[in-house]
Amino acid sequence: MSRVGKKPIPIPSGVKVEIEDNLIMVTGPKGKLTQRIHPSMIVETYQDELVVKRPSDDKFHRSLHGLTRSLVANMVTGVITEYWKSLEIQGIGYKAELKGKKLNLSLGFSHPILFSPPEGIKIELDGPNKIKVSGVDKQLVGLVAAKIRSFRPPEPYKGKGIRYEGEMVRKKAGKTAT
Repeated sequence: MSRVGKKPIPIPSGVKVEIEDNLIMVTGPKGKLTQRIHPSMIVETYQDELVVKRPSDDKFHRSLHGLTRSLVANMVTGVITEYWKSLEIQGIGYKAELKGKKLNLSLGFSHPILFSPPEGIKIELDGPNKIKVSGVDKQLVGLVAAKIRSFRPPEPYKGKGIRYEGEMVRKKAGKTAT
């Protein structure tokens, strides 16, 4: 049996979970999330815990078991404490600024890049070179952070670009003169 899938998910106080067919709705102090799960997975509530069960021991059901449990656990955690990712901008003249809710990036192109975050995502700046992306949906936070990073990924020769906080970029030697 899946080690991840068989762990029960504790429901903290202040979180309300509703299960209708294969749609799970989790409401908490930070927001509300909905997730559609595979129809063959069974999610049940016992006292203050959620348990994910699979109908058989087929390979397909085993693969869905841990995934379903992780998705539901991320929803419960997200409505209590928000997820966040930090990005760093490195390079001379590279900077970020907020214009209303939109993120204005100057990354060495001939034009600035305006990025408007999707609903439920907050972007904060900790200085001109640090961006913090936060929200209740773990998948959406990671997707938005990856999208911002894709505007100018770190290049291997000088290390300029946008990277995750703490990300190490291996630098190449480049050409050598004789």
